[in-house]
Amino acid sequence: MRRQLAFLAVLLAASLLGLAACDDGGSGTTPAPAPAPAPSPEPEGPPATMEVEGEITEDTTWVAATEVILKGAVFVQEGVTLTIEAGTRIYGDSATNGTLIVERGGTLMALGTAEAPIVMTSDQAEGERARGDWGGLIINGNAPLNIPGEGEGEGDTGAYGGDSPADSSGVLNYVRVEFAGTEFSPDNELNGIAFQGVGNGTEVDYVQVHFNKDDGVEFFGGTVDAKHVICTGIADDSFDWTDGWTGRGQFWIAQQRGDDADQGIEADNNGENNDLTPRSSPTLYNLTLIGDPDTDQGDESDIGILLREGTSAEIANSIVIGFKETGLDIDNAATYALAQDGTLVVKNSIFYNNLEGNFDDDSGEDPAPAFSTRDFAAASTLLVEVDPMLADPYNHEALDCRPMAGSPALISAGAAVPPADGFFDPVTYAGACGPDDDWFLGWTTFAQN
Repeated sequence: MRRQLAFLAVLLAASLLGLAACDDGGSGTTPAPAPAPAPSPEPEGPPATMEVEGEITEDTTWVAATEVILKGAVFVQEGVTLTIEAGTRIYGDSATNGTLIVERGGTLMALGTAEAPIVMTSDQAEGERARGDWGGLIINGNAPLNIPGEGEGEGDTGAYGGDSPADSSGVLNYVRVEFAGTEFSPDNELNGIAFQGVGNGTEVDYVQVHFNKDDGVEFFGGTVDAKHVICTGIADDSFDWTDGWTGRGQFWIAQQRGDDADQGIEADNNGENNDLTPRSSPTLYNLTLIGDPDTDQGDESDIGILLREGTSAEIANSIVIGFKETGLDIDNAATYALAQDGTLVVKNSIFYNNLEGNFDDDSGEDPAPAFSTRDFAAASTLLVEVDPMLADPYNHEALDCRPMAGSPALISAGAAVPPADGFFDPVTYAGACGPDDDWFLGWTTFAQN
């Protein structure tokens, strides 16, 4: 905080945070998602229901006119395509830990729309739903990892990993996964969506994970990219990566509740050997990570971004606010080395109202690093400590994280241009959305139970 005025002056002189030079005010020119099949006609009476269990062994389509109940672990086998049409509702059976798992070589075509998202949810009545009611969504792919051999998914969710970076596991467009993350065994809970060795031939665009018991979205190695992703009310880390994830991300939102939450991002390379390759090294632009700074809901919501165990990354044009501990923390010698030599980059971003300091001073480390997180922040390009003036970021029932008029997150010129690789959209703001951009509303939910 004591550097706020100095940094603010730098902001004004440099036209604030540098982002891509584009003036469209929305999420840029996101490629059109894969065409979705027209929903089935609305049924006259209550929707039909269909129980699914075991293995899906032939190409199958689930339609919006029929509600699907997952009984136990349901596997989409190798060589099989499961297509889910827009508007379909899928319920995880709580008594049997209903879970949907795509095996390596299987394909999931989840083709929701903004008007008719695909909803994967609890089988409990509204008002009685809770984190951990059912399993979640697990996708296994053939993309590279940095662990010896192949990976084995948490909760016996299948083998994953291979040597195909461009592997495709299908499409996720306008998909909600809510009230999932069941505990299979002590300390072994499922993520809302687990991308396990998934390749960048897979399309992930407009996805929400809401009220999950474990992490919201976790990347176990692989190369998959993800755009327009929102995690709300997650009980562990909102976003997590490990084991050599090298994908890309843009327009991510995390909003935490203090009743049960850890990090906005928890990022590792490999816990056994911090320097294994391929090294975790994603490229991420336009994140908005929102902690829960008060104690009305509880005392949790810890660190905005925790980078450790040898991960690299490029994180830019982002906003990190309201965590009870620090906004940015770097741990472990291998990660400090990457930060000091410029391989690990966090730049052109706003950190504000993180209660124990926006940047950790690492005074609790033993031995204390010669180059601390605070040193890293001071040496980085435009990491500033100023109020981003978001509309209503801490409202758990009606989130609005758009920047208001006069916000320092609104940019007219600058230098932090994302890679021109066909994935990133050039925009003129920091954070996940512009002042008139409500991509995170309408198809999402903020229901608390």
